[in-house]
Amino acid sequence: MRDILAAEVKRLANTVIWSWEGFRAAWATEKTLRQWTVANALAAVLAFSLDLAAAERGLVLALGLLILAAELINTAVEEVVDHLSPGLDPRAKKAKDCGSACVALTAIAAGVAWVVVLVG
Repeated sequence: MRDILAAEVKRLANTVIWSWEGFRAAWATEKTLRQWTVANALAAVLAFSLDLAAAERGLVLALGLLILAAELINTAVEEVVDHLSPGLDPRAKKAKDCGSACVALTAIAAGVAWVVVLVG
């Protein structure tokens, strides 16, 4: 049982390390990730400054994190597409455009949540 627990702790530690390495790599090269991170920090300050219900605050904070997740997915898609298809290819363009649309829709969802929370 101790061996199983030790293996799971090591697996979890590796997951944290690899996730952090991925975020750092994207941070170093992706201006949009840095911009969304700043926007999320500002949104978090606003969320804690306003008199919001816990559920409202949780919603807008969680959607902000989902924007960052979508941006990381978009970065991963772009990296793989650029590696596998360095030339112009309509499928490569479609994959990259869909990744971008993922970020845009997530940002729109966060914006809608903010509007509903602030107006409602």
